Amino acid sequence: MAQKELSFLRKAMKQYHIDWYLIPTDDYHLSEYVGDYFKAREWISGFSGSAGVLVAGLEEAVLFTDGRYFVQAEKELKDSGITLMRSGMEGVPTLEEYLADKIQDGKTFAFDGRVVSALQAKGIEEAFNQAGKNVTTKDVDLITDIWEDRPTRSCQKAFLLEEKYAGESRKSKLIRLREQMEKKKAKGHVIGSLDDIAWLYDIRGGDVECSPLVLSYAYITMEEAFLFIQKDAVTKEVSEELARDGISIENYDAIYDFLKTRKEESVLLYEGNVNTRILKSLSSKVKKINALNPTTELKAIKNPTEIANLKKCHIKDGVALTRFMYKIKTSFEQNKDAGNKKEIEQITEAKAAKYLDGLRLQTEGCVDLSFPTIAAFGSNGAMMHYSAKEEESARLEPGSFFLVDSGGQYYEGTTDVTRTMALGEISPEKKKHFTAVVRGMLNLMGARFLEGCKGVNLDILAREPMWEMDIDYRCGTGHGVGYFLNVHEGPNAIRWRSRPDLSDCELKAGMITTDEPGIYLTDEYGIRIENELLCVEGTKNEYGQFLQFETITFAPIDLDGIDPSFMNQKEKESLNEYHRQVYEKISPFLSEEERQWLKRYTRPIK
Repeated sequence: MAQKELSFLRKAMKQYHIDWYLIPTDDYHLSEYVGDYFKAREWISGFSGSAGVLVAGLEEAVLFTDGRYFVQAEKELKDSGITLMRSGMEGVPTLEEYLADKIQDGKTFAFDGRVVSALQAKGIEEAFNQAGKNVTTKDVDLITDIWEDRPTRSCQKAFLLEEKYAGESRKSKLIRLREQMEKKKAKGHVIGSLDDIAWLYDIRGGDVECSPLVLSYAYITMEEAFLFIQKDAVTKEVSEELARDGISIENYDAIYDFLKTRKEESVLLYEGNVNTRILKSLSSKVKKINALNPTTELKAIKNPTEIANLKKCHIKDGVALTRFMYKIKTSFEQNKDAGNKKEIEQITEAKAAKYLDGLRLQTEGCVDLSFPTIAAFGSNGAMMHYSAKEEESARLEPGSFFLVDSGGQYYEGTTDVTRTMALGEISPEKKKHFTAVVRGMLNLMGARFLEGCKGVNLDILAREPMWEMDIDYRCGTGHGVGYFLNVHEGPNAIRWRSRPDLSDCELKAGMITTDEPGIYLTDEYGIRIENELLCVEGTKNEYGQFLQFETITFAPIDLDGIDPSFMNQKEKESLNEYHRQVYEKISPFLSEEERQWLKRYTRPIK
């Protein structure tokens, strides 16, 4: 399949005299997850992961992706004529290094400037300059002409989030944003990231799968506020309410011409999440202030209303997940009769995911999933973002792990939780690995740290049990989570090393961050345990303000996978206390049979 689409691309490249063409995963807003209209990289390459960059030359092509997708990409790129570049691995160049090395002096390199960030475009240009190469760079859309059956661009109806959920008015948010603009001496501010716009204007929609976002741009001055949105997405009621708060509606595609006319002497933007065509649309006379959008940190710190709502939705979400675990685990209990064995043989990854999705979507206030459910049995669990296809879905069998990563979008917030279940009897080695992951999760959950710490200061707490065995996981330990927004949302994160392309902020009270260490053994199994943590203030004394985490995710951790002999007393007490809270918060909503099961699976370990 990919070879045919790749040939279409190369034909267009020759027509436009282009030697190399870059296709990222992004939409016009550099979103992590994109609508079908924007999945050009997947259409050309056949690789369906949510992160990756395709670089096509007239004779060769490569695809860069990170450690979450190595196994998946290797399978999906087979016989495509596209070489996998394992980003971050020893000996593998960065995208910029690869382009600077491969593209010869005098050649032409191109991309659609609407789907490449200003930051990335600058980095590529600098790499060419450092290599001493004169490469012509063009902003050209080659995809529209060659993708004949391209899906239409989403234009779902937008709606406004009530203040009882948002906890703050649009007017208040605009005041706070303008205060930050004034500190940065910015007269104008352009925002391209959909989550920032959704938070600022309290607007939600359905233009991105599993994220309640609206395709839009925003431009704010000290006196005016604009929303660029597809007109068919806005009802009269929405338009009138936004107008009452001083927000003008403009046509979505008019943003580029609009920016060309602006007279503000200085404009704030973050080159990491505005596309390069946005940047180039601003006059050369305008001073560009490149800094993280103030809204990014403002929305990361949840207000009291949001925190109260989040705690409510996590209980509801935990009930759905606990019922799911009860169903799966009871199907694999020992000494079942023949009828139940037959039932076990019919459970596949896809069927299990569909069952969990149904439980969650039936929950009051649940609008959507927060991402497509990852239900991965055995070796499929080693693919961090595995997606079970109905026709290829593995059957669940005794003797290995079943990893399920899932979440929901509620008016009261966004959830993200992973549980790995041991099916039947598992080996001592598997139990050792499972216990190490649980230990890492508990250690980070119990962290106490001084204000000013970043995620890089805490990551070792989660990763150490794996490093003790000379094992690592090729991803961060935790990411920020939005409020009825993106399931992955910065600037807060927990990872073991800083990266120049990712924000690295101090952890602050009110931030929500996941805690999800893991072990992923290719062709064997994957283990991940994930909770969401709320950062809260602890003791304040002569040493400063201490912070700590409050767990807001509640679902049992499979005791069948744990070998207590590998745990110290503090870790055992931490798990027991967590399970005490799980039973206390979840059991009132269960049937008697489910409650008895939960009591057994939250019993204290010694």
